[in-house]
Amino acid sequence: MTTKPVSHPELGRRERHEEEIGRFPDRPYPDAPPEELTAYYAINSPGYPPSLVDHFGNRETTIITSEVAAALIPYADTYDGVRYPDLLIAFNVNPAANTARKGYLIPEQGKPPDFVLEVASESSKERDEVAKRREYAKMGVPEYWRFDDTGGRFHSAALAGDRLVDGEYQPIVIHETEDGVYWGHSEALGLDLCWESGRLRWYDPVGQRYLPTFDDRTAALYVETARADAEADRADAERDARIAAEARVRELEGRLREQGLEPPDG
Repeated sequence: MTTKPVSHPELGRRERHEEEIGRFPDRPYPDAPPEELTAYYAINSPGYPPSLVDHFGNRETTIITSEVAAALIPYADTYDGVRYPDLLIAFNVNPAANTARKGYLIPEQGKPPDFVLEVASESSKERDEVAKRREYAKMGVPEYWRFDDTGGRFHSAALAGDRLVDGEYQPIVIHETEDGVYWGHSEALGLDLCWESGRLRWYDPVGQRYLPTFDDRTAALYVETARADAEADRADAERDARIAAEARVRELEGRLREQGLEPPDG
């Protein structure tokens, strides 16, 4: 008995890539490969992309993408050099072109992204710390950061960052506080990246505040709603008290007139 040959999913990758280009000539990249959920829980679930968008503003010239098929260089004849960062931030660029291309083309945008972040997963250590570090440096990405929610079980450190100096990455100083918080400063963003009990946080040293998460926004909305309700209740109570007082005055004036007396003026 013979069995039908089955090719390994990684084999024929170049052929599938070329077929993808032929099927979608207007798209510079094939669909992104499925990602592990670590990046989702670290970046998207807390709601950081909209917080970063609100913080930086300038939506017409700023790209902030997470968990999307965003490659960094145009196709060659293989997948070599094409990456799908967990978070990419670029300033003074063309978001419309990024959307139309379904990816970030350095030649088209005229510059590499300013900031790239990768979130650790069980299988990503070698890829994130070696291959991507080398490729992002070659692409000219000014800052490349890595975050490991496990505290260093998947990566070599809970939080690490590199800054491009003369074409090579130099480690960014990471501080540790007495309560076990790791943080480093991103010159590209003007923000501090923090590892706090396995959570990624973003701190604005100028505004001296953390960028809000979805939970923070929800709590703030509840507080705002409660204040508005309390103000409305106070207004209603004052109106009811005024109406009751005016009714009492009219009642007393009526009794005086019944007795043939004129109510005092005012």
